[in-house]
Amino acid sequence: MGLKFMEHVLILTHDPEGTRDWFCNNLGFRSGDHPDFGFPVYWLYIGDQDVLHIGKAKFSEHQDTYLKTPSDKANQDYSAAGALGSGRIDHVCFNCDGMDEFIERLTKNGIEFNERKAHNSNLYQLFMREPINGIKVELNFSAEEALRVGRVASWTDAGATGK
Repeated sequence: MGLKFMEHVLILTHDPEGTRDWFCNNLGFRSGDHPDFGFPVYWLYIGDQDVLHIGKAKFSEHQDTYLKTPSDKANQDYSAAGALGSGRIDHVCFNCDGMDEFIERLTKNGIEFNERKAHNSNLYQLFMREPINGIKVELNFSAEEALRVGRVASWTDAGATGK
């Protein structure tokens, strides 16, 4: 028995609707059904799998209690942006295909991104920052797809390419 796959990430934010809209409009997630937790949430899906959960930070005492872990210390705010327990993850990553569609959508929406060829791998990556909460997002594609559509990375195994 061991880890099988990452199931979801919860983002607690001051702007749940803006966060939901950014991920749906720019990355193609679908907002869908979710259980009733007694506080508002959005669940975003890739196909039939919910992978991003979004809620309002500091919404209620009930929410804070529900999300609490046994090791949480009294009088420590774990729910607000910048607090201990928040912002410790550097980025979230999604495996993708359809690079042309992503690049067209991101460019149309004014989303800046950089392109990298991952060291010693078959990965071609797009990195950007979601502006509502400052979360770094990585999109991984096969290097073959990038080559097929004529993309040139700004960073490769050999370093900066000058692109």
